[in-house]
Amino acid sequence: MIQLFKMAFRDLGRNRRRSFFSSLALAMGLAMLLLLAAFINGEMSGAMDSTIRLQSGHLQVRAKSYDEAKTSLKWEDLVENPDQIAKQISALPQVAVATPRLFASGIVVVRDESAGVRIMGIDPLSAANAPYRQGMLSGEYLSADDRDGLLIGQPLAKKLAVQTGDKLNLSVNTSNGDVAEQVFTIRGIYSTQTNGFDSVTVLLPLSKAQTIAQAENHASTIFILLKDKTQADAVAAAIQGSSYQILTWTGMNELIIQTEDLANGYMVILYMIVLAITATVIMNTLIMAVFERTREIGILAAIGMKGRRIMAMFLAESSLLAVGGIVMGLTLGLLVVAYFNNFGFYIGNMGMTGMLIGNTIYADLTLNDTVNLTIITLVITLLAGLYPAVLAARMEPVEALHGGK
Repeated sequence: MIQLFKMAFRDLGRNRRRSFFSSLALAMGLAMLLLLAAFINGEMSGAMDSTIRLQSGHLQVRAKSYDEAKTSLKWEDLVENPDQIAKQISALPQVAVATPRLFASGIVVVRDESAGVRIMGIDPLSAANAPYRQGMLSGEYLSADDRDGLLIGQPLAKKLAVQTGDKLNLSVNTSNGDVAEQVFTIRGIYSTQTNGFDSVTVLLPLSKAQTIAQAENHASTIFILLKDKTQADAVAAAIQGSSYQILTWTGMNELIIQTEDLANGYMVILYMIVLAITATVIMNTLIMAVFERTREIGILAAIGMKGRRIMAMFLAESSLLAVGGIVMGLTLGLLVVAYFNNFGFYIGNMGMTGMLIGNTIYADLTLNDTVNLTIITLVITLLAGLYPAVLAARMEPVEALHGGK
């Protein structure tokens, strides 16, 4: 076996340039697939993380009749005594934080500019609202007793051409179907680096949101973050009540999960296409080697080398090309992935309903993807070398010697 690889290495060295570029083609194909896998995984995991932090949490407690799409403010659709319920849930050992939130729809007007917004009443002191506190770009964060201040996202501030300290008119739908209006002062401008969220969300202290929406002592949901998201089902079972519905992060983010499954399915097809193209390069290289060495193959067969040994010799050559290409591909691919893992790739506004994608995608390559792609690349390259190996093994010695003249 060692002798075969020595012969294969010598034969590949006869045309070093061709052998190098064949391995390089395989390396570039593998590197591209590693980068694509890292981007898909980074995009999906980033979208899930953003949606959990900003929108769904790991769990939510809602009234059974609450319809999120309609942003209902009817008291029968809201959670009563939300502070008390949140406090009880926070006492569970698996829970990191539980806080009430109230959602309402409204319109902001500044001079001749207006925009539809989603109003979110939050407890400013809750740790669940750290993304907004840490994302302050200008101004100051909300206080719990602020009666005429609010926070807006950076994209919305740009659209309305406003800055910290400016005033705007906010119209809010109320629980009885009326519209309440009030002039608010922009306390600060925040950014969560998620354009789809920041461009439509206005933050108010929970008590003020309850007052203006006429939903005193009620909340749309209890937003819950866990210490370990795998405990979501266990915690949901522990707090299950007859008057409320408990939603887990998997149930609330089915769109992201389905999108990830669909993307992975398409990626398998893309993997096969790219690897088929690079494997064709390896096959052509070995076929050329077979025809260039027809006389040599005939001599080897004439002196008694069995067809299976000739076949093994060409398979050894394809193995060396594969190993060389894989080593270069892993080196190149991991370097590129490391770059985009640190600096990311800016995509701007890619938000969509039920799915929050950050403004920047960071590559996230898993060990499982790396191992699977490496094995698939090796197997396909060896299969590509099978045809030239069989072609060489089936040559008749006399015809091979004649063809070499």
